[in-house]
Amino acid sequence: MHNLFYAAVMALGIALALGPLLIPMLRWLKFGQSIRKEGPERHYAKAGTPTMGGLLILAAVTIPSIVFAGRDPQVLLALFVTLGHGGIGFLDDFIKVVLKRNLGLKAKQKLFGQMVLAIALTFVAVNYLGRGTDIWVPFWGVTLDLGPLYYVVIVLFIIYTSNAVNLTDGLDGLASGTMVISALAYAIIALYYNQQPLAIFCVSLAGAALGFLRYNSHPAKVFMGDTGSLAMGGALATVAVLTKTELLMVIIGGVFMLEGLSVIIQVAAFKSTGKRVFKMSPIHHHFELLGWSETKVVTVFWMAATIFAIVALTTLAAGRGGMHYGF
Repeated sequence: MHNLFYAAVMALGIALALGPLLIPMLRWLKFGQSIRKEGPERHYAKAGTPTMGGLLILAAVTIPSIVFAGRDPQVLLALFVTLGHGGIGFLDDFIKVVLKRNLGLKAKQKLFGQMVLAIALTFVAVNYLGRGTDIWVPFWGVTLDLGPLYYVVIVLFIIYTSNAVNLTDGLDGLASGTMVISALAYAIIALYYNQQPLAIFCVSLAGAALGFLRYNSHPAKVFMGDTGSLAMGGALATVAVLTKTELLMVIIGGVFMLEGLSVIIQVAAFKSTGKRVFKMSPIHHHFELLGWSETKVVTVFWMAATIFAIVALTTLAAGRGGMHYGF
């Protein structure tokens, strides 16, 4: 248990210490955020704010995870997927910010990279870590064996989750603060299943996100970019797969799931009817255009994330689902 505390403190400390070093460097390199014209007008003032701050998160997650749980295959797999998503995000950010190509990686290129990582995670989890192809259904308390279909479902789940966290990163502190809550919830779940190494990874993720929040809260001094948001989404999805709580993650990461769903609904509605369901998507922009301040939207969404986490943990304790075997 001491390692959990040390890992969390180390992750937090690394994030806090790197901020004053990384942010001026990003500013000096002119790695500034460009603001899309379709976004809310109040965001125009954020143009030029240093981005690619996700590098800070990657360092703060990786170092304590290796120091305190580097021999555990689950942690190594989680780091591989996290850093892999971070690498995709970095390429996307680099193309947009440094090469000045606003669209970054093509959608097909980004999706291909995410798919490769998702397939690798699912294959290793099922065939080498003994996770099997069953999935636990919260509330009903039943376990269903999906067989080969499990690969398809989980690959889509991982891709959706990483992109949903990416879409959530549109307001100062929204994605990072929500990730602190979700990561802590998963640290509890990992401990519930006596998976301390995985819990170390989770508290490292929480500590990194919390340290980054120090510089990302309103008014943000730095943005994480796709480098951070895709990495955190990949990390969260990985922990869900390794604890066999994939559907429970839909509740724990409820804010992320709804953010992604709002974009799907908006696009589908506009293409089919020519009308929009929301004033703007992702849904946090909808509330902004209703007149909510940025800090109010973020605070309410943090509260919602906390409620989602409590509901999920209560459901798990009552249903005793997820992993049904010992290690």
